[in-house]
Parts: sequence; C-alpha cells; structure tokens
Amino acid sequence: MMVAKSRGLELSVILLGSGCSELAGELAYHADKVIVVNHPNLAEFNAEAYRKVLVSFIANRIPRLTLIGHTSCGLDLAPALAIELGIPLATDCIDLRLDGRSLIVTRQVYGGKLNIEGVLKEADNYVATIRPVTFKPGEPRTRPGEIISLEYPKDIKLGTRFIGFVEPPPGEVDITDAEVIVSVGRGIKEEKNISIAKKLAEALKGELGCSRPVVDKGWLPKERQVGSSGKTVKPKLYIASGISGSFQHMMGMKNSELIVAVNRDPKAPIFSIADYGVVDDLFMVLPALTKKISNLKGSE
Repeated sequence: MMVAKSRGLELSVILLGSGCSELAGELAYHADKVIVVNHPNLAEFNAEAYRKVLVSFIANRIPRLTLIGHTSCGLDLAPALAIELGIPLATDCIDLRLDGRSLIVTRQVYGGKLNIEGVLKEADNYVATIRPVTFKPGEPRTRPGEIISLEYPKDIKLGTRFIGFVEPPPGEVDITDAEVIVSVGRGIKEEKNISIAKKLAEALKGELGCSRPVVDKGWLPKERQVGSSGKTVKPKLYIASGISGSFQHMMGMKNSELIVAVNRDPKAPIFSIADYGVVDDLFMVLPALTKKISNLKGSE
C-alpha cells in the first residue's frame, strides 16, 4: 500500500479461488480494486492454473509491480510467472521501492547477517515476493474499493491437478500462532535458568521463544527460534529477556504489537525497537513479574 501511495499508483488485489466473495469484501477495505476470478480449478492452489490466469491478466493490464507472498506457494508460482512474461523477478524481499522506472529491493544475504540493496533491470513491470510479516498491515479504509469479477479463461488446459496436502509432522509448538512470547537469549547464561522464562510464559498463557545462540547451544529446539533464520512472529506481547538484539533477531519480531526488553546493558540494540525497556537483571525482573501476575490472577 505504501509503495502504491508514494508513487501515486492504483493498488489492486487479484483474488483467485472458488467461493471467495466474503474474502473479497474484506480485501476491498484495503485496496482500490479487488479483481476476483472464481472457478473450481482455483479452489486449491495449483501453480499451473494460477500462473496461466495471472499471465493473461498481467499481459493485458501491465501492472507496474506484482507482489506475491514469499511462501511455498509463492516460490512455486513467482519464478515461472516471471519467466513466461519475460520480466525481472526479486524474491524474499524485506523492503522495496520504485525509483523512476527502476525497482530497488532490500534482501538479506549470508544467513541474514547482511542486508543488501539491489536494483533490478529497468522494465515496464516487475514481480517480487515479500517475506511474510515484514510489513505492518495498514488500517482498513472507511470506504471499500471496487470489486470486479473476471471470467476464468476458457482456453486454459491443465496438465496438473490438485490431489491433496501432505503436511510435515507437527513440532512441539508453532510460536507464530502465539499471542504472547517470552524469549531468552545469551543473558539466560545456563540451560537450567530457562525455567525462569518458562514460568513467566506460562503465567501469561504464552509460549517460550529464543534467539539463535540458545538453539546453537542445544538448550531449546529450532522451532522456538525467533529471527531471520528462525520464525517471524507478530504476537500481541513480546518479552525479550537477556537478548541484546542482533539485526537478525529483530527482523523476526519487530512487528510485535508490544515489545518489552529486559537487559542489563542500557546500550543493547533491542531497546531501539522496544516499547518498554527494563535495564536490570533478568533473574530479578522475570521472577518478580511472574509473582505479580500470579498474585493478580489469584485475586480475581
């Protein structure tokens, strides 16, 4: 939305699916136009069907920029779409902007240790995939945009069909669904001390998270790691305890609704994005918080 507004461009959403009128109504409050293509072949994700519909649409409309989520489906769709249309593609973007006729994107390299800016070959239009939860959602508009229905192209012949999803075995927990996360970093010092943060998480009915060093030491499983090489989260409350705030970690939680940082170092980078900061020993702060919350619950 910000990219479109900064360049005075119209923001349109193309929605492919079957029976998705309710979703179209919701999206209309976030876009100038919602273009809907309803067809049984689009009920479940089929990269071939989606690509053929989008190729026809983009070739006719020539949008300045086509954005797709950097998900397993998006990675299946975007490269083939760009190749068939013969237009430049940038993947896993964490920021982007249009400068004249050029698209400038920000991506991470070396496992998230470095951000680089890249300028794509000048073209009339571009395709880019965006890392999930990178941008905060905009507020709904007071008036909905226009909803336009398009016919599914009759000349599309598919060589593939959707059979079903095969999901990987579930881990212990999916922290991306948590509304409250209490994360620990190097400042926790020893594996046995993690129980201090776990008790606070339980008192808040939240989940336990961590930074990469904690996973590297084998103290917590990878599925609890927050950051560019772990999970990207956006809980209502994120408590960073003993986490200095490397760029990689902050990329994974900076869009949390409320961030509380506890660290003995007043110069820790985590304080630069925290809503509330406590410069003190986490071994004093976390147990005190847990006790206070437990007392409040007991008085209810």
